[in-house]
Amino acid sequence: MSSVKETKPLDQMSSKDWSAPATQCSSVLKVGEKTDFVESGKSSMCRGSTSTDLSDESSYSTLSSNISKPHKSNDAQWEAIQAVRSRDGVVGLNHFRLLKRLGCGDIGSVYLCELSGMKSYFAMKVMDKVSLEGRNKLLRVETEREILQSLDHPFLPTLYTHFETDKFSCLVMEFCPGGDLHMLRQRQPGKRFCEQAVKFYVAEILLAMEYLHMLGIVYRDLKPENVLVREDGHIMLTDFDLSLRCSVNPTLVNSTNLTNQPLSNSSYCIQPSSCIQPSCVVPTSCFSPRLFRSKKDKKDKKPKPEVGNQVTPLPELMAEPTGVRSMSFVGTHEYLAPEIIKNEGHGSAVDWWTLGIFLYELLFGKTPFKGSNNRGTLMNVVGQSLRFPDSPVVSFATRDLIRGLLVKEPKNRLAYKRGATEIKQHPFFEGVNWALIRCASPPEIPKPVVYERIASPVTSVLEKKVAALAIAPEKKESGNYLEFDFF
Repeated sequence: MSSVKETKPLDQMSSKDWSAPATQCSSVLKVGEKTDFVESGKSSMCRGSTSTDLSDESSYSTLSSNISKPHKSNDAQWEAIQAVRSRDGVVGLNHFRLLKRLGCGDIGSVYLCELSGMKSYFAMKVMDKVSLEGRNKLLRVETEREILQSLDHPFLPTLYTHFETDKFSCLVMEFCPGGDLHMLRQRQPGKRFCEQAVKFYVAEILLAMEYLHMLGIVYRDLKPENVLVREDGHIMLTDFDLSLRCSVNPTLVNSTNLTNQPLSNSSYCIQPSSCIQPSCVVPTSCFSPRLFRSKKDKKDKKPKPEVGNQVTPLPELMAEPTGVRSMSFVGTHEYLAPEIIKNEGHGSAVDWWTLGIFLYELLFGKTPFKGSNNRGTLMNVVGQSLRFPDSPVVSFATRDLIRGLLVKEPKNRLAYKRGATEIKQHPFFEGVNWALIRCASPPEIPKPVVYERIASPVTSVLEKKVAALAIAPEKKESGNYLEFDFF
């Protein structure tokens, strides 16, 4: 088992701690079989993440390892994997062709790969077990795999299969051709999104994080680099090796006896471009329950007063794991919550702090507490007041939501007690139809990927590298994060 790591309080960190460089991709990996060609690392676009202490999770039971994914019954990739499994009994590394490295980082490299003979494409995260064992990070691999096995949500990754060789641990997931929100933001005018686009992305992330909290998972690594864009323009939250698992007790609050409440005659929108609105603005694209009544019912039915303006209170689900407390030092400098930096112990409220930083960065193109160096950034997070730039001008509701999320004392932070339910009710999200957000039109849809153009030249390069049994390290930015080795 990996050794326990401890964090240092802010005032006990040395200059070496503050300026520790990011981990680079591993340089050489020997190959046992022709298909065992991989590198270790994480997303090349990431600012990175600190090493973590997961010893505080060891007492919790393993999450579900069910291979059944109810919402993937009509998924072509899922059917392809199942076909190979039915034919060969197991799915292994020899069934895939690695086409292109998508990124590398702290614990694994991610490749675009093809399931041989099936014309199905996936993202494969490959991790060097020997290297990670030497760095005491095998537990992070196990944590990510167990979390991915438990997920079945439209804005979270699908783990199609996983397998291991003597040297490598591999996770096969959905490939997102749109890249990540960090790259997408860089292409926007002024390198920032408009408020409407930010509302769309943050709403979907909020639903993903609500689902994770229901499962007792504190994400702890939200940033634009970890939010991928699917081919339909909707998002997928990824990278769970820093997540914390804990127990949670979902509770219904503000419930009422709905059977005694009159039905509202509000309409339900089936127009994808209008689904983000509370009610459809185009009458011809909507239907209401009264359209399904028979002619006899209409004759016998006595007219009732209009109840269109009445709001039927619905039960609220509170699934916030408020009892968790971790002493780990994890995350990215610019996204770290004050309680993590001050070594006070942290819980699920750190996810709402990172959501506030995330919202700020998408709107203004930068994070609010970034300093001239890493130490300055952390000092600003702890001691500097939140400020908004003069440009661009954003709405009062937007600034109010960011202020509520970026409260330095976690117990006073928005959503500390009631979680995502509290954030959903904020005026910033006015007009969002939470139930139908999956059919809302995304701000941008990625261009279609022509896989044939990727496969031929890159495969040739891979074959040459495999023949040499080595690969030179990829040169990239060191990243704005720390990696501590504690004793």
